Amino acid sequence: MTIKTERLILEPISQKHFLSTHCFASDPANTRFMMYLPFADTEETQEFITEAAEEIKKEKPSYYEMAVMYGGVHIGTVSLYLSEDRTSSEVGWIMDRQYQGQGFASEAASALIRYAADVLGIHHFSAHCDTENTASRRVMEKLGMELKSEHGGRKNRLSDEERREYLFELDLF
Repeated sequence: MTIKTERLILEPISQKHFLSTHCFASDPANTRFMMYLPFADTEETQEFITEAAEEIKKEKPSYYEMAVMYGGVHIGTVSLYLSEDRTSSEVGWIMDRQYQGQGFASEAASALIRYAADVLGIHHFSAHCDTENTASRRVMEKLGMELKSEHGGRKNRLSDEERREYLFELDLF
């Protein structure tokens, strides 16, 4: 499975993406708003890649982790986590810091949403972000998502502080 956009190629994450994934997903500055990142060590990165590569081989994967490629360079990932009944999905993304602010996250997420709608028949999408993560909020707005709620209880991996979180949703009916 490969998805192409005007500038990007989305391909299932695999071992060939290990080093680049570890670089941006273990960087504390790049992941400061993330709940499950940064990766603590190379073993955690390897476990993530191995599990994601195995999941996408299944007849009906419960999630898709796609490497975002730009000019042959792995610049980030975009993900789709399907609900148990496969009627909705949560979408997420992370880009290497040097590629942020150039529209890559919204382009990649939009392509994955189109794939989910056209191929998987999913028409309801959600995304979450820390309320201070203005870049992700802008991506959600560019995707046409609407702010549905703001609530507390978020814990980002690098902090014990309870944070606030936005929930955005998109219906393609």
